[in-house]
Amino acid sequence: MCTEGGIGSRVSIKDIARAAGVSHPTVSRALRGDPRISAETAERIRDLSNEMGYSPSAVARGLRTRRTRAVGLVVTTIADPFVADVVDGVEHTALEHGYSLILATSRSDPERELAVVRLLDERRVDGVIVAASRLGALYEPHLATMGLPIVLINNQAESEYLYSVSIDDIKGAFIAVSHLARVGHRAIGYVGCPARPRSHQHRQQGYRQALARAGLAPCRRWLVVDDGIADDVERGMLGMRRLLSIEERPTAVFCYNDMTAVGALNEVKRWGLGVPDDVSLAGFDDIREASLVTPPLTTIRQPRFAMGQEAMTMLLRLLDGEAVHNVVFPPRLIPRGSVSSPADG
Repeated sequence: MCTEGGIGSRVSIKDIARAAGVSHPTVSRALRGDPRISAETAERIRDLSNEMGYSPSAVARGLRTRRTRAVGLVVTTIADPFVADVVDGVEHTALEHGYSLILATSRSDPERELAVVRLLDERRVDGVIVAASRLGALYEPHLATMGLPIVLINNQAESEYLYSVSIDDIKGAFIAVSHLARVGHRAIGYVGCPARPRSHQHRQQGYRQALARAGLAPCRRWLVVDDGIADDVERGMLGMRRLLSIEERPTAVFCYNDMTAVGALNEVKRWGLGVPDDVSLAGFDDIREASLVTPPLTTIRQPRFAMGQEAMTMLLRLLDGEAVHNVVFPPRLIPRGSVSSPADG
């Protein structure tokens, strides 16, 4: 059936009303299942709407419900392998509940992050999820003015936040370094990432706790941090280069994340050495690349997809006026071929 607007025109409730010979409020009520409309009329209107290819306007529905059924997701960069599974988890739960997703990047810049969130608020999204936020509790003064809930995933600000989903970084690092000590390593280094202050500090804290538990003292030269390097692989290469250059080099190294460990692995090979024969390596995250390098990396698994799902579920509960609590996921050791006992036994 053709409409007055011609090919490509969007069919409206008024078009259906004209075709059915009824008022457009009657069509609207019939499509909503209003019991005041007779079953016969409602069925005729539904049949006409299907024939004419009618689909409800999300904008009009949003005006009625005061919801756009869209959420914003702010990530540091889409190039980060960690991000992909988080986005999948958020989107999976969002689509299940009829929500669309608007993706934006902060580039690890707090000012840009806040500007992006404000822009999403202007776009009338129902809520925002921010991964690796640099603002944390600084959002709290803005919540009243923005009028939308904000959930953080792995908050990187040195503060607690009202609504957040995270991994237990301290425990994860403790598990990884304890594993290195358990197989016999006594000289264990750490390549960190101060650019992500909260998780870096927590992972370094877990590193120190594991050494203390094993009766080991960290050597200052075994802690390598480079604040000015943005690329994780480059950070790992430079950190390992420094560790290999000292006379009392460590026999094992715990890296801030898997991409840092990949850089460290490449640097070990560049020196003509082997992993794990000369140096054992452990990472953090368990991204896909961790299982594809040679040897595959021992690492700490973050349930990234589940974290994205939980963040979206938390946002939905906030939109429904429900109380929520911060969620901290437990880490899990994934032992692989990059770790073995030291060569000297």
